[in-house]
Amino acid sequence: MDSKQALKVGITGGIGSGKSTVCRIFHLLGIPVYSADDRAKWLMEHDYVLQSKIREEFGQQAYTQEGGLNRKYLAEQVFSDPEKVKKINSLVHPAVGLDFENWAKEQQTPYVLKEAALLFETGSASQLDKLINVSSPLKVRVARVLMRDPHRSEAQINSIIDQQMPDEKKNELADFVIKNAENKLLIPQVLEIHQKLLNLA
Repeated sequence: MDSKQALKVGITGGIGSGKSTVCRIFHLLGIPVYSADDRAKWLMEHDYVLQSKIREEFGQQAYTQEGGLNRKYLAEQVFSDPEKVKKINSLVHPAVGLDFENWAKEQQTPYVLKEAALLFETGSASQLDKLINVSSPLKVRVARVLMRDPHRSEAQINSIIDQQMPDEKKNELADFVIKNAENKLLIPQVLEIHQKLLNLA
């Protein structure tokens, strides 16, 4: 690894696990955080190469007249069909991967974080040096999402959870596990991992 290149660390966790909160703590420690899910949405609207591939695959209706993403159309046509979801991911994930690499090169810190809900599922974990999983009990996760997203039903949340890799499997694959449960304090766990990553970098 190039001595100037920051260590690339992935941070993931199922819906409602609290990875955004954990990322905020790392951010307060001065570590830049790349939100893969937010950037994916941005790239779908601003990366012309990606836009043309999406139009080619899903039709001109994938975008509004103003050039914005037609979220309603995509939700109805794409996200209800597992094969189409795979297809759109196969277009979006490489674009996000490249965007992250370029972003990481510009950072001046010993390590950077890439936050993504589906790090293991998409295979992008293989492009990172270390991996953190934020783990939380299932009941707690469902309760958190119900509070945060009142528009979602419990059945919808469970359906999202079913599509994600089980927490136990992620914990096995991760280099570090942060347990976000009521009897565990987050900050000491983050500080310990932060120190270990600084030593590695």
